Amino acid sequence: MTSRIILIDALGMIYRAFYGVTGLATSSGRPTNAVFGFIKMLSQINRVWRPTHELVVFDGGIPEARTKILPEYKAQRSPMPDQLRVQLPFVEEYLDAAMIKSVRIEGKEADDVLASTAATAETSGLETFVATSDKDLMQIVGGRIAMVVPGKIKDQVGPEEILHKTGVKPSQIVEWLALVGDSSDNIPGVPGIGSKTAAKLLNEFGSLSEIFNHIDRIKSEKIRTTLKDSRQILLRNIQLITLEKNINLPFATEDLTLSPPDIERLRSFYESMEFHSLAEEL
Repeated sequence: MTSRIILIDALGMIYRAFYGVTGLATSSGRPTNAVFGFIKMLSQINRVWRPTHELVVFDGGIPEARTKILPEYKAQRSPMPDQLRVQLPFVEEYLDAAMIKSVRIEGKEADDVLASTAATAETSGLETFVATSDKDLMQIVGGRIAMVVPGKIKDQVGPEEILHKTGVKPSQIVEWLALVGDSSDNIPGVPGIGSKTAAKLLNEFGSLSEIFNHIDRIKSEKIRTTLKDSRQILLRNIQLITLEKNINLPFATEDLTLSPPDIERLRSFYESMEFHSLAEEL
């Protein structure tokens, strides 16, 4: 059997569940839609990919280092809806009963923890899948690391799929995003440079440093001028977008080995949440 770890971008999946499952609540009116949707998605991922190891990674906040570089970093995001926030403790209660490890590192974004864990897992010889729709994590794909996008979980996203989707290799994703910008993180790109132009430039020259080394070879005077004027923006963006891969993790890879769930705790949890169909499955 292949040793395989699934790393879950917790909030990404919980938000997807919250908006994908509507109107679900207990008889007392307590919302449960995000919890139910999360459990169903996670169960489906595990049925399809049959991991031997697993980790659910929660966000620990925005690092001060990134907001120093760009005070507006992620500032456009709306606060978490109250009806979602009250469900988070129940997601964690489910994970405890299911014997699935989870982690939240204070001051560290989930993406960085996912990238660091993936690097450690790959070194340990594990086939590594990161379950996320966050395009930042495309930069770590390669070797034994791939992505699985919630909603299309049967599809493995490797280097070829990323090249088809973006026009660049995973090793070029950071510089591609630096050029294009990332609206989800409130990172502005180079004015007038879209995804196709960015991919064309990186494919022609190979890297941003080579683009600037041979900038006079770019035919469009407008693009040449814009790039020259945006050099500091690009350097800033690279700092913001490059994920940490060497965080000191509070666990070893072997700690993430999946164990059988605590059936009685799980049954009790399902009954308290009024997930009768899940309780019956046990």
